[in-house]
Amino acid sequence: MRVGLLTREYPPDVYGGAGVHVEFLARELTDLVDLEVHCWGEGRGVGVVRHRPWSALDGSNDALRTFSVDLAMAAALEGREIVHSHTWYANLAGHVAKLLYGVPHVVTAHSLEPLRPWKAEQLGGGYALSGWAERTAIEAADAVIAVSGAMREDVLTCYPALDPARVHVVHNGIDTRLYRPDHGTDALTRHGIDPDRPYVLFVGRITRQKGVPHLLRAVRGIDPGAQVVLCAGAPDTPEIEREFRELFEELRRTRAGVFWIPQMLPRPEVVQLLTRAAVFVCPSVYEPLGIVNLEAMACGTPVVASRVGGIPEVVDEGRTGLLVDVDDDFGSGLARALDALLGDPDTARRMGEAGRVRAVGEFGWGAVARRTAGLYEEILKQA
Repeated sequence: MRVGLLTREYPPDVYGGAGVHVEFLARELTDLVDLEVHCWGEGRGVGVVRHRPWSALDGSNDALRTFSVDLAMAAALEGREIVHSHTWYANLAGHVAKLLYGVPHVVTAHSLEPLRPWKAEQLGGGYALSGWAERTAIEAADAVIAVSGAMREDVLTCYPALDPARVHVVHNGIDTRLYRPDHGTDALTRHGIDPDRPYVLFVGRITRQKGVPHLLRAVRGIDPGAQVVLCAGAPDTPEIEREFRELFEELRRTRAGVFWIPQMLPRPEVVQLLTRAAVFVCPSVYEPLGIVNLEAMACGTPVVASRVGGIPEVVDEGRTGLLVDVDDDFGSGLARALDALLGDPDTARRMGEAGRVRAVGEFGWGAVARRTAGLYEEILKQA
C-alpha cells in the first residue's frame, strides 16, 4: 500500500501538537505501509520530500504561499494509492491529489478553522482561504480522523454536510520510551532554574488558542515559593508576542523565579523539565486533544488543564490532574488548582504516578498506527 502523508511540520521543524503527531505516526507507519512524507522545507531524504512556497509569492499572504506548497505536493504524489493530510496547511494538497489521480483522501482533524477565529489576526483575509481549503477537503474526504471524541463532535457540528459514518476517532499517542521520567537537573541549571524549589511549567506556542495570557495573569498570586517556567515560542503574530512580553515583564516585577525560554529545546531537555516540574499547566481555550498533557503525564507529572475539547479524555480529573472550567473565573480557577497541587506534594506525586500508568497503557503510537493503517485498508477496499 503506497501512502502519501502530507504535513506542514516534520522533523526537524516541529513546533506544535500536529507536528508531533505526524512525526511519531510516520515512524510507526513505515513498518506497515510504503510511506512517503511530503512536508515544508528544503531538500529530500529517504522517504521524505520537502517543498517550499513559490518564490514568486515571497511577501504575499501566508494562505497563498501555503496553497503554492499544496500544489507542489499534489504534483509530486503521482503513484501513491492513498493520501493522508494533516491540518489546513496540507488539506488542499490532499484534495487536489484526490481529484487529479483518483485516489482516496484521508484528513486528520487536529483543529478546525471555524473554531479558531483569532487566526484572522494572523492571516487577515487569508483566514477565509484557510477555512475554504479545510471545508473543501473535509467535506470531500473519503474519511476524516478526529483525534478525540470531542473533536469528532466539533467536526460534525462545523461541517453538517459530512456523513457521520466517514468520521472516525483515533486518539493521539505518546512515545513513552522517549517521554519517561528523567530526574536529572542539568537542563534546569542551564536555564537558571533552582532545582530545589518547585516550579509550574508551561510548554507551548504563544497563541490565543493556548491561553498564555490567562496563565500569565493567573500565576501572579500563586504560592510565592513556586517558580514559573514558560517554554513558549513561535508567536502567531507580532501583536500576541507584544502582549506576551508585556505580561511577562509585569509578572517578573511582581515575583521572583520567573523564566521564559523562547527557543525550541531538544527533546531530552523538555523531558527533564517536564519530569522535574511540580505541576504542568495547560490553559488552552481550545484543544482537540492536547498531546502536551500526555507528554507531561508520561514523565510522571500532574497536570492542571482547562476543561475544553478532548483534554478531559486525556486528563483523568482527580486521578492524574485537575481540570478548570473556561469561564469568567478561569484565571482564578487556574490559580486555585495550581496552589492545590503545589501545597499537597503527596497528592501531586500520586497523580503523576497515575498519569504515567495511563499514558503507557492507553496512548501508545504503535496502536495509533495500526488503527490508521487499518482504516486505509478499509477505504481502499471500498474504492
